[in-house]
Amino acid sequence: MDIATLIGLAGAFGLVVTTIFMGGNAAGFIDIPSVVVVLGGTFAVTFVMFPLGVVINAIKVGMKTLLFKSNDPLEIIRLITGLADTARKESIIALEKVAIDDPFLKKGVMLVVDGSSEGLVRSVMEIELEFMKQRHRQGQAVFKGMGTMAPAFGMIGTLIGLVNMLSNLSDPSSIGPAMAVALLTTFYGAVMANCMFLPMATKLEERSTEDVLFMQIMIEGVSSLQRGDHPSVVKEKLQAFLSPALREESA
Repeated sequence: MDIATLIGLAGAFGLVVTTIFMGGNAAGFIDIPSVVVVLGGTFAVTFVMFPLGVVINAIKVGMKTLLFKSNDPLEIIRLITGLADTARKESIIALEKVAIDDPFLKKGVMLVVDGSSEGLVRSVMEIELEFMKQRHRQGQAVFKGMGTMAPAFGMIGTLIGLVNMLSNLSDPSSIGPAMAVALLTTFYGAVMANCMFLPMATKLEERSTEDVLFMQIMIEGVSSLQRGDHPSVVKEKLQAFLSPALREESA
């Protein structure tokens, strides 16, 4: 569970709701047709922009903003260093019996155990890395698109409300409430875009950057295993991917 995302979402929506209640007229901010226009229009246009499968997968990926458990790069480096130590003390074949939870790293190690060339192993792993980045970009694009469309449909809803209001000016006392309702769709669109859709897209970009870093560490680590590098050399090489603070922690 990503506590930072939960805190951010709760804080953003909490501040908006608190400000509304401080104004003293919370009921005036509730309008079901406005919600339907913004949410319904946003999702409808999203299905126009992207294939159905891409949208569904993006929603699943969006759950990573809440349920994602970040990998520890130090743990990955320790694991690969341990594999190098096992290969040096026993043989590269001995790695076949080592339990490796990460499927990407396991695939690379198994290719090495099978005797594949270094170029082939790196090529296979880099192709998988590129397709992973492509899938992540699709998910990010969906949420960015939703973040763009939500304010647009908020404005469309406002225009609809204004047209309805201006077509019925016979009762001056109804102009104020009608104007308030018309503006609510713009409010809903802005809140949904800036408190949910766009932050989720940015969070997914950050998650993707982390995943790419971990996979690059694994690719370099598998290449070192294949070359038979000393465990200490493997560790030093992989620590080059880390920030200075993490290097100090590892030391």
